[in-house]
Amino acid sequence: MAGLPIPATGRRVLSAAAGALLTGLLIAGCGGGDGATAASPSATPRPETGGGAGGTTAASNTSVLSHSVPVKISIPKIGVSAPVGQIGLRTDGRIEEPPLSRPNLAGWYKEGVTPGEVGPSVILGHVDANGKPAVFYRLKDLKPGDKIQVGRKDGTTAAFAVQRAQRVDKDAFPHEKVFGETLDHASLRLVTCGGAFDPKAGHYTDNLIVYAALAGA
Repeated sequence: MAGLPIPATGRRVLSAAAGALLTGLLIAGCGGGDGATAASPSATPRPETGGGAGGTTAASNTSVLSHSVPVKISIPKIGVSAPVGQIGLRTDGRIEEPPLSRPNLAGWYKEGVTPGEVGPSVILGHVDANGKPAVFYRLKDLKPGDKIQVGRKDGTTAAFAVQRAQRVDKDAFPHEKVFGETLDHASLRLVTCGGAFDPKAGHYTDNLIVYAALAGA
């Protein structure tokens, strides 16, 4: 697979190896593993509400921000206040994941743009870890209009509004739309696991993706 398209703002190219393997990138990266239980959000319906992933009027009327790495994410609606680390590609071409030993740590995919820059910025988080809720356990509860704030290293905050949520089978993960879509505005995608936990495979059957657009800074 060729590298995905990038806008003129200078987004780094998603590598061909990552693009080819993104359908499995979150198998371990969403939690589950040791001690995943039925308490995980496995019975929720597939949500797909609000506008398309391409952005909103509010986003198109909002100035984008300069490059600055994220250090914290806050989602008041679901009680998230968590540090954000950086994740990249492993030697086998797969996406790294936040360690299960730090269930409240989210991971920003550092090969993409920083939150607030033009383009899709992606933050991953576990849904659970060792049988207990993790940082994105309640991601499924977000609705269009809910606020997400990402604190950045330069002291600024990128504020986003949720557009929609999408649950997809892991084998049909829309990696090009999530990681490589060409946009003219700043977008944020939060990714975790959903669906039922498959104890034989050791991971959840689905991925949950929340799409948001920059609402202010």
